[in-house]
Amino acid sequence: MDKVYENILVPVDGSQEAKLALEKAVAVAKRNNAHIDLLNVLDTRSVTYNYAGMSDGSITYQLVNESKEYLNRLVEHLRSTDGFTNADIHIRLGNPKTVIAYDFPHDHKVDLIMMGASGLSAMQRAVMGSVTSFVNRNAIVDVLVIRTTVQNEQIENNNKKKK
Repeated sequence: MDKVYENILVPVDGSQEAKLALEKAVAVAKRNNAHIDLLNVLDTRSVTYNYAGMSDGSITYQLVNESKEYLNRLVEHLRSTDGFTNADIHIRLGNPKTVIAYDFPHDHKVDLIMMGASGLSAMQRAVMGSVTSFVNRNAIVDVLVIRTTVQNEQIENNNKKKK
């Protein structure tokens, strides 16, 4: 029996990988008549670290507003290019790993997470760890990791070097 997905979570962070994951999620959602939740998680650890001393909340307010504008642009793009309207936007504050893997899927009855292989640079991954890797290992629902053509070529080249 084929699995039918009804609620697809697409975490987005402004990266090309996230954009590709969203495009593929729309195709899956259309085939399954599913709903998409677009989620941007504002990592409160980096806000505290990067803006230490500014505790009046104005930085968080500004980041939330920028996130809302970004998510609204994505939804408008879906409507205008794909005719897809079954999507909602969400902004959460916290650790992206746990919000994406546990909290949001539990709160919103998500049954599939579709996300880019990585939205971080190599240095950021080394320092923070890959959110995608964590979610893939620990999520309470199915996870589909979307790779770009460039990432696939890098993996193939690395595999050739190992041989």
